[in-house]
Amino acid sequence: MAQRPADPSRRPTRGAAPRRTSSHDVLRPRREPGTRRTRGLPTSVRTRRNRWGFGVLVVLLVAVVTKLVVLQGIDGSAYAAQASEDRMRTFDIAAIRGAVLDRDGNPLAYTVEASRVVADPTVVEDPERTALALTTLLGVPTSELTEALTADGRYSVLAEHVDTATSDQVAALGLPGIVLEDQPLRLYPAGTVGGQVVGFVGRDGDGLAGIEQRYDELLAGTDGHRRVEVGAGGVAIPAGIDESTPAQDGSDVTLTIDEDLQYTVQQRLATECSNGQTTRGSAVVLDVHTGEVLAMATCPGYDPAQAGSTDPELLGNPAISDVFEPGSVMKAVTLAAAVEDGHATPDTVLSVNGHIQAGDVVVTDAHDHAPVDWTVTGILAKSSNVGTIMLAREVGDARLEEYMRAFGLGSTTGIELPGESAGILQDSADWTASRAANVPIGQGVSVTALQMASVYQTLANGGVRIPPRIVASTTAPDGTVTPEPQPAGTRVVSESTAQQLAYMLEAVVGPGGTAPKGEVDGFRVAGKTGTAQRANPECGCYTGGGYFTTFVGFAPADDPQYVIAVDLERPDSDAEGGQVAAPVFADLMQYVLATHDVVPSGTPRPDFQLTGTPPTN
Repeated sequence: MAQRPADPSRRPTRGAAPRRTSSHDVLRPRREPGTRRTRGLPTSVRTRRNRWGFGVLVVLLVAVVTKLVVLQGIDGSAYAAQASEDRMRTFDIAAIRGAVLDRDGNPLAYTVEASRVVADPTVVEDPERTALALTTLLGVPTSELTEALTADGRYSVLAEHVDTATSDQVAALGLPGIVLEDQPLRLYPAGTVGGQVVGFVGRDGDGLAGIEQRYDELLAGTDGHRRVEVGAGGVAIPAGIDESTPAQDGSDVTLTIDEDLQYTVQQRLATECSNGQTTRGSAVVLDVHTGEVLAMATCPGYDPAQAGSTDPELLGNPAISDVFEPGSVMKAVTLAAAVEDGHATPDTVLSVNGHIQAGDVVVTDAHDHAPVDWTVTGILAKSSNVGTIMLAREVGDARLEEYMRAFGLGSTTGIELPGESAGILQDSADWTASRAANVPIGQGVSVTALQMASVYQTLANGGVRIPPRIVASTTAPDGTVTPEPQPAGTRVVSESTAQQLAYMLEAVVGPGGTAPKGEVDGFRVAGKTGTAQRANPECGCYTGGGYFTTFVGFAPADDPQYVIAVDLERPDSDAEGGQVAAPVFADLMQYVLATHDVVPSGTPRPDFQLTGTPPTN
């Protein structure tokens, strides 16, 4: 057998025979000197990993401990407070709105405690059973309550203005998710009586008209607050936090209005508005010496408690907001200016034709006539347009405007009510020849019923104008009464002039005057009729517009106590003020004098000279 030659690349290991290997041999890592072989990983590697793991664990433990220290030691009170705050609920404590009273303390508006029942549907546990428990108490069908109790969101109203007895029963049920909120109820016990003066409040309790609006802040008071700690279901925790800031109730407002007189005025106007001819009527009663409004009404009126369902056009107070052309009642101002400036006396005689040229128009008396020798008293008693224009020309346009503004025309009276109109009085510098003839007789100028009452209050009060007022005093919740300031009087004409006008105005209701229907049995009466054309809204002209008929006067004429102004809007009638407005005045004045124990003076009415012989030059 042949011998294999030796591999020159292989060298034998010194001192040992050559070692044969095979493919099944396992290659093992070389062991470092001084180390022990362990199963798996070397001890040094495992040691390093254990150390790193321990270090990470320590860091995590330190972080956890630190966080615990922060949460419990440093921020613990803050988190506790936050948790407590999450359980707190804040509720408004509604202030009780002040009352509105008549001059004798009779309530025209007042507030009673009531509640709104609301639910948090997310907290209600069993809507069906909750609805069954509430349906009888609230008078709401179970189906409606169930729908409200399962509505989206966290606030659902179940019932409003629930009386205190019922709300106490609801609270006693302790139903989860059911909450009571203060929702005071405003009541108007007199109904329509004084409604346009008192006004009304909206759903949120804010005053929206009349005294309710003008004195809203004073009447409303200031709401309080209650913070309560609640548990599951929103029910207050008996031993929890309960902090309250009490509400401050509103003040009462006492008016100068006499409720009984107000009722009588409204009833008389309502009768007039039901005759098919009068579409609107207003009346104002003033105390001559104080300017206090004893009654103010318009037909049709409204009940403040039903304001939400009333035609919005009826929710104002036309006696102070609606303007009209007064007609011949304005002649008293023109004649007062003529007398005050020395151009005439009651006995001055003028030859008055039945018509007069005024620029491009001709102004006539009610009926054209041949020249008549009338005294100034006769001019007023007969309501002569031409005679009044003749006297106005003696006064002059600028001077007449001064007197009109001094009587309060063209500006608000300052009555304590919102929405008052200033009326319309154009500057005399802009008067055309025809306007200069119309204004003295009450056309081309617009006024409110209150303004005309104020004009005659001035004449009845010896020439001193006292701005009308309707609020007598306010009473704070602690009982402190604060009288409203008495307006300062302003002299407009002399006492002599005022007395002469009273004399001439008394002739209007005397024999031969235009208003015998304005007489009051047993008393001397002074006043003036007015019949002014009403603008026709269909054509923007006077044709077919009907008339505003008015009567304004005072009594007793020899010792004036009360002024009453009446105006009636009659679109389809040609009746005059002496025929329709004067009887309303007479009925109301009769009632006022009787109920206020005014005794007739017993002095006879003067014999008035209406005609005479004009002086020769």
